[in-house]
Amino acid sequence: MSASLLRLHDSIVHRLTRAGWLGPLALRLVFGYFWAETGWAKLHNLDGFTARFVDWGIPLPAFSATLSAGVEFVGGLLLMLGLFTRVTAAAMAFNMIVAIAFVVIKNVGGIDDFVELDEVLYVLVFFWLVMAGPGKASLDAWLARRLRVDASAVPANAMR
Repeated sequence: MSASLLRLHDSIVHRLTRAGWLGPLALRLVFGYFWAETGWAKLHNLDGFTARFVDWGIPLPAFSATLSAGVEFVGGLLLMLGLFTRVTAAAMAFNMIVAIAFVVIKNVGGIDDFVELDEVLYVLVFFWLVMAGPGKASLDAWLARRLRVDASAVPANAMR
């Protein structure tokens, strides 16, 4: 019985490992869409978004609001494509760190409040994308294969 369960376990793990590219793809598509949509909405209500930046005391509010909304929109599209993923995720993480530092930290009374912030989760997802890369179902991986980039510059799972 134990040997049968072990074989079943190994079979399941093997199948999941072979389909491992689905996880990063699903995350990038949904997360990227979320950011593209929110960025698009902010770009189409830039006056209102800028007014919020003024209320929050963010320096250069018109420029900062436009930049933030643009990073969200373009970054979301790039994440969905898996193009320039690491650089994009780093820029978007910085955008969220600024949001935490200038806006939401004011409502945090302790560690429990902090870890429950949506922005903290977003930063962690962006951090994961920076560290792990977009996966093999991405334009980044396709370009690396097409340009024959040194395999050490791309995560091993992106080259399979």
